[in-house]
Amino acid sequence: MKKILILLSLLLAACHQPDGVVNVTGGRIQGFPSGKADVTVFKGVRYAAAPVGELRWKAPQPVEPWEGILVCDQFGPIAWQSGNAPGTFYGDEFYWNGTPEMNEDCLFLNIWAPTRTLGQTDAALPVALWIHGGAFQNGYGYEVTMDGDEWAARGVILVTLNYRLGTFGFLSHPELTAEQGQSGNYGLMDQIAALKWVRDNIAAFGGNPENITVFGQSAGAMSVKDLLISPESRGLMAKAIIQSGGGLGTRGLAPASGIPQSFYDRQGKDIMDNAGLGTLADMRSASAQQIFDTAGKYMAAGKGFVMLSPHNDGKVLTETFDEAVFDGSLAQVPILIGYNKDDMGMLAGASVDRFCAVRDSLGCPVYEYEFLRELPTDEEHPASAAGAFHSAELWYMFGTLDNSWRPFTAADHALSARMVDAWTSFCRSGNPGWPAYKHDKPYKELFDIE
Repeated sequence: MKKILILLSLLLAACHQPDGVVNVTGGRIQGFPSGKADVTVFKGVRYAAAPVGELRWKAPQPVEPWEGILVCDQFGPIAWQSGNAPGTFYGDEFYWNGTPEMNEDCLFLNIWAPTRTLGQTDAALPVALWIHGGAFQNGYGYEVTMDGDEWAARGVILVTLNYRLGTFGFLSHPELTAEQGQSGNYGLMDQIAALKWVRDNIAAFGGNPENITVFGQSAGAMSVKDLLISPESRGLMAKAIIQSGGGLGTRGLAPASGIPQSFYDRQGKDIMDNAGLGTLADMRSASAQQIFDTAGKYMAAGKGFVMLSPHNDGKVLTETFDEAVFDGSLAQVPILIGYNKDDMGMLAGASVDRFCAVRDSLGCPVYEYEFLRELPTDEEHPASAAGAFHSAELWYMFGTLDNSWRPFTAADHALSARMVDAWTSFCRSGNPGWPAYKHDKPYKELFDIE
């Protein structure tokens, strides 16, 4: 009888578990209804331990378990960054609502999932993991354009994340290399840790860990390209979407060929020495503000321009994207790739076309698009009439037009629905709804209002 009573009490406890509660690595978390019917959002879910103190400039570590239910109703702090000030183009376009709290403790992700599938580990919904842009110096996973309501309403679980940026995310140094075997690429390691967290936990939200699409824009798209070639992320993604991140022959923030780790170590040592941080102990005991200021002080001293980003370190990245395309080590997954009409230089046009042609010739499915819609403006924002500019598609692709000051029309909302349908279709099946690119019969889907 005693065993029966214990069993009944456990069953009753399970029946009375609060709505929106799921079990993940570390303990239980509770999400809350979003603004969309049958969608629950989990904000500020920790996917790795705080990278502070002795964990500064180390690979992300597992989360510490907690007691009880962790309430996930607030987004987590964002990585240290300069941000985009009001009065600048992007400041007025995307960041007019101010900069959220910044903290070195920034390794959080956010999940939008259909309420009906929470706890249904056999629901097997497609999953999309979004990596934000910002030149590896700025940005976060819940910018005003980024919301998962429309995706979850279509049965695709959307996950967004923060990762370490700038000096915190990509500094190399001889002492770090001696300690770890390589250094730098910590922000990329964060992305891989988040991808592994999703693989290990997404079934609790009704997701399929075998059907994860990784996608991003600008530096986020370059990150996707890095994840497609990294030995550390092999087998973790089923599909990829590259938005305004270039194709073949892309330079700039992309890892370069033939530059040894020692070059990046010397650069990092020069930056830290210039700030008076001569040892690793000094570097780890310095305040976050001191570390954030180091790159600016280095440039102000006339020692050269510096913008830290992913590089080939011999472990996380072992070759360039172009090399991986041609030697066959690029992940063999369907890829959706494209750009905006008024995009930045090599991030658009011929470099993407070349990638599509080569990718198809190697027998791998690839789909190309171009975003053509010149965004509408009004009399209060005449300087913002900048066409189909870099990042303009984000309003449409996430279905967040209502978050913008721009006077979008019914035609814009129809275009947005078409794009959300295409992106979620690709996540679901590997086909966005138009013909694949063929090197002998190229096809590019065009997105504009009708």
